[in-house]
Amino acid sequence: MTFEILHTDSNSSARIGKIETAHGTIETPIFMPVGTQATVKAVHFSELESAIKAQIILGNTYHLYLRPGLELLQKVGGLHQFTNWQKPMLTDSGGYQVYSLSHRRKLTEQGVTFQSHIDGSKHLFTPENVMDTQRIIGADFIMAFDECTPYPCDYNYAKKSLKITHDWLLRCIERFDNTTPLYGYEQTLIPIVQGSVYKDLRMESSEFIAQQNRPANAIGGLAVGEPAEIMYEMTDIVCKILPKDKPRYLMGVGTPANILESIALGIDMFDCVMPTRNARHGLLFTTEGIINIKNQKWKDDFSPIDKNVPAPTSQNHTKAYLRHLFVVEEYLAAQIASIQNLSFYLWLVKQAQTKIKEGIFVEWKNEMVQKLMQRL
Repeated sequence: MTFEILHTDSNSSARIGKIETAHGTIETPIFMPVGTQATVKAVHFSELESAIKAQIILGNTYHLYLRPGLELLQKVGGLHQFTNWQKPMLTDSGGYQVYSLSHRRKLTEQGVTFQSHIDGSKHLFTPENVMDTQRIIGADFIMAFDECTPYPCDYNYAKKSLKITHDWLLRCIERFDNTTPLYGYEQTLIPIVQGSVYKDLRMESSEFIAQQNRPANAIGGLAVGEPAEIMYEMTDIVCKILPKDKPRYLMGVGTPANILESIALGIDMFDCVMPTRNARHGLLFTTEGIINIKNQKWKDDFSPIDKNVPAPTSQNHTKAYLRHLFVVEEYLAAQIASIQNLSFYLWLVKQAQTKIKEGIFVEWKNEMVQKLMQRL
């Protein structure tokens, strides 16, 4: 993997970059659609490529480990072959899912024992076998195994958790560096900064992660319920310490406003389930603001869903039609809404790149943050 910074913004820490991987180029800042179980829900891969213009998608280690399982994925040659998505992929380590299953898991220095949400069977994730699992899945970017702390989080717990995360990272690095890719192309291990909402812990973790000198770095443990202002404060602290010449990935973020504000702080990569999850409930992100398409006010609105988003479904279908599909509970409703939201997110980061090039990113960002979060 290589990363090149192409442009920087003179009024913020925003930048445009280019990541080269074995499966293609990623232009940053970039949003990565979440494909939890080897699919982005309600969206076909052809639409991800042609309409949404996705450059990289995510898979989920925890879910893929349970189903379809490692034996099948190794037999077929990895997740790229299984899905026939031939662009870059990233897999998370399963740490967040283990965090969200707090009532079903036991954490020790060795790793995490957890019960499957499917059948209650017991499993063990360690830094070593999570590296092995992600080798088998075969994503271009694989995440270190960490513990994601909740919010609010006691300082002493956050400090203890941070030590575990750092110890696990060293074990991940050792296992990763002493194994080889299974399918003939390079994989990149990304460490994760933790530390909850405590400035000293975030600084300590950022310095530790920077010392590992990996090709890219991530920030985890944010967007878990803390106020946005605290998330920005922590992100700013971390970005000032992590190396500038490597991509920075803010995990699980977020709203359109979150993304624009974080780009200004120096973040390059984002992911979030919000666009697709909200879409399935009829909540649309558009270039004019947020729409609840189920509302009566859209019943006879025959204007395009979003004339500014360059996706055929957004321009060729009306708000009235999409509302009708939701009212009668047609599956196509979730598909069209998901394509709209993901297309909008990819449009947004592409617009950010353009405004950085033009030297007007901050002014544009400040205007758009207000506009995009208003309810229509």
